[in-house]
Amino acid sequence: MSIFSNRTKVTPVAAPAAENAAGSAAGSVAGGVANPPAEKSDEQWRQELTPEEYRVLREAGTERPYTGEYWDTHTEGVYQCRACGTELFTSKEKFDSHCGWPSFWAPLAEGNVKYIHDRTLGMERVEVRCGNCDSHLGHVFEGEGYGTPTDQRYCINSVSLKLVSADDAAE
Repeated sequence: MSIFSNRTKVTPVAAPAAENAAGSAAGSVAGGVANPPAEKSDEQWRQELTPEEYRVLREAGTERPYTGEYWDTHTEGVYQCRACGTELFTSKEKFDSHCGWPSFWAPLAEGNVKYIHDRTLGMERVEVRCGNCDSHLGHVFEGEGYGTPTDQRYCINSVSLKLVSADDAAE
């Protein structure tokens, strides 16, 4: 089932057609290890995140295009949720969409992200959130004509991500 069908839902929707089996009820799977769900108070999030991270991750803000740390990065590695460390995307699925934000054609594992219909700003979009801590990551778009295996573009805020390079992970 596509995440773009039945646009009348307000609750999280089904995963994209090109889904991977992953995740669990106890928390999302990151590199094969389950992360306990991140349950923190608003005050705890404010203490742990910078004001910009808080605005984007906890208040569903958006960073300006072409300003984020990873919009034009080609480093091999895994992109984690900046708020809780859940592994979300890899560099293997990252592509140059020239939109000003990091773009991926699929998440690392469907259980690590969730989808919510977003009707803000007078548009119908599908918001992407961390499946573990419910932080806002960005949006996913379909049918834009990119030559990717899923015909989807996960347009993700750099400030929502932390890149762990393949070199750093090997240490």
